[in-house]
Parts: sequence; structure tokens; C-alpha cells
Amino acid sequence: MPQIVFLPHPEHCPEGAVIQAEEGETIIDAALRNGIEVEHACEMSCACTTCHVVVREGFGSMEPSDELEDDMLDKAWGLEPESRLSCQAKVGTADLVVEIPRYTINQVSERH
Repeated sequence: MPQIVFLPHPEHCPEGAVIQAEEGETIIDAALRNGIEVEHACEMSCACTTCHVVVREGFGSMEPSDELEDDMLDKAWGLEPESRLSCQAKVGTADLVVEIPRYTINQVSERH
């Protein structure tokens, strides 16, 4: 069973975390199941960028992003070559190291 190491984030995971994930499970599903509250304003439908993460290790073990995800990622704050939407990125057979960016662009949030 692959592990996901979440690097420390001041709001979502202050001390970092190491969790177990099922192969084929999305990063966000594994995170939420383990109490890591990754923002997901569009309810995980690939319609925003609030669940943007950077896969620091293990990026090549995942299936490539599709055109819809790539189009949404173009709108993400702090886009990097290893960026993925955690609602779309499925865990492969390898362990992952994931960073939740400090900032996000929430185009659909009603919180003001």
C-alpha cells in the first residue's frame, strides 16, 4: 500500500503527515479520509484549482493529467511542473511526497 507524505502546511497540516493510500485513490480522497482538510471548492469535479498540490516525489508513478486538468492547472497559483489537482491525481504504486501550496485561487468560494 503506497504512502503519501504531506509536507507541513500552516493551516491544513501544521506538522506534516504520513498516510496510507490505496492504489487508484485520488490524493484528495486519501487526505480527507485521514483528516487532512484540503480545500475543494468545486466538490472535486475539476472545475477549480483549490485542491492544487505539488508532487515533490513520485510524480512519474502517477497517470498523466488529462486535457481538462491541464486547462484548470493553467489557472492555479504557483504552478510548477509537478503540479496536479489532487481531485484528479490518482495514487500509483509508488510512495508520494506532496506539498499543499500556501496560497490558492478560489474562484468559486462564497466566503468573503
